[in-house]
Amino acid sequence: MEYIVSARKYRPSTFSSVEGQDNITVTLKNAIKNKQLAHAYLFCGPRGVGKTTCARIFAKTINCLNITPDFEACNECESCKSFNENRSYNIHELDAASNNSVDDIRLLIDKVRIPPQIGKYSVYIIDEVHMLSQAAFNAFLKTLEEPPKHAIFILATTEKHKILPTILSRCQTFDFNRITVEVAVEHLKYVAKKEGIEAEEEALNVIATKADGAMRDALSIFDQIVAFTGKNITYQQVIDNLNVLDYDYYFRLVEAFLKEDLISSLLIYNDILNHGFDGSHFINGLASHFRDLMMCRDSQTVGLLEVGASIKQRYLEQAKLCDNDFLYEALRITTECDLNYRTARNKRLHVEFAIMSLSRIPTEKKKLLN
Repeated sequence: MEYIVSARKYRPSTFSSVEGQDNITVTLKNAIKNKQLAHAYLFCGPRGVGKTTCARIFAKTINCLNITPDFEACNECESCKSFNENRSYNIHELDAASNNSVDDIRLLIDKVRIPPQIGKYSVYIIDEVHMLSQAAFNAFLKTLEEPPKHAIFILATTEKHKILPTILSRCQTFDFNRITVEVAVEHLKYVAKKEGIEAEEEALNVIATKADGAMRDALSIFDQIVAFTGKNITYQQVIDNLNVLDYDYYFRLVEAFLKEDLISSLLIYNDILNHGFDGSHFINGLASHFRDLMMCRDSQTVGLLEVGASIKQRYLEQAKLCDNDFLYEALRITTECDLNYRTARNKRLHVEFAIMSLSRIPTEKKKLLN
């Protein structure tokens, strides 16, 4: 059997299966329900959050011949089947990254005049639309403003600021959210269950965090880990494969800083370097750790912490030991170190000096009080 990557195998085919974009899917379904379809839409947002997927689902649904009571595509009529089998003549996709000239847009404009064979609408999905040349944008304007009744345009982009205002004013704009770690973890659990894979929740949490808000990236990393581990994914295997620093290093370092134990702090950092991590990676992670501790200081901001339940408890316990003054100063030192790391000649000494400063925060605070 042909292997299909998870990002394709578990790609949503209905609005209800789209993760983390409820505000978008509800609005699109209501537009179908109330028969208030615009002639042009602009889908904006980070990579891998479902822009093109939602465009395809929307295109399939508005052409469905037997739409369901909850306004989803039936997946059984000829229009849906032709779409699912990639032989639909109603839906046209153009990658503007590689087809960005005036001639490419003129060919598209010529196609727009042809009415659909099955269904009501011809839908034109233009991905990475910000890559179109200035001349191509200008050639597209008139058609975008006054298309034939059967034509609907869906433009998708990761860089909304590069779109001409004249294009923006002709489209209904939808801003897609980054996928939260919590939503990504739940989806990864679902995929793991379907594939018969045992996975520790902390392991999936690291994968979701590494994906940085992109579901597609999370699924790609998941496939990579499965290839490495087989059917049983553990936290340790994930951090080894993804070259991620174990949370435990940061917890031990903060304990040492609070005790003003400079020797232990420098030895922990040396151990991190011996494991192949560079100073920039370390100091950036340490700054994030202090940020997460700061979030745990107040019940209103603890929800901003994007880690698993067991690690979250450790954060809450350590946050009780750190006062706000300590965390503010720690964040200032680590952020300053991160900013100047690239220009430092002796990078190891640069980070070690930051560690020395962190180990002296309690002492410096006592001096100020006296």
